[in-house]
Amino acid sequence: MNEVLAWLLFFFILIALLVMIVFQLMCLADLEFDYINPYDSASRINKVVLPEFITQGVLCFLFLVTGHWFMSLLCVPYLYYNVKLYNQRQHLVDVTEIFNLLNWEKKERLFKLGYIILLLFMCLFWMIYNALEDDGHSI
Repeated sequence: MNEVLAWLLFFFILIALLVMIVFQLMCLADLEFDYINPYDSASRINKVVLPEFITQGVLCFLFLVTGHWFMSLLCVPYLYYNVKLYNQRQHLVDVTEIFNLLNWEKKERLFKLGYIILLLFMCLFWMIYNALEDDGHSI
């Protein structure tokens, strides 16, 4: 039962990451279609970048602590990329360069979205597998 609860926690953390990335993509799309000005778009994106990094780091740490080594190893490249961006001070969107880097920012977030969706499906698979395994032992 504890395994199922752990996977459920991982699932909700991944959903939170998914929401943050989709929010950033929506802000970039609004900027592209000129529904929002660059300052508002950059400030909205920058407000969720650090929480996204922290949430992803916590997820990787929780995978490691609970002994899910494979999932932890899958999180390491994304964690490394986030740490590299933060150390190089490139994690925030610059208001003056947002139009020049719009395509790159969208591609980066779409890649992150695909990566998180892959982790989400794997997490869902393991959650269902552990729930069925627990159900088989209770009979």
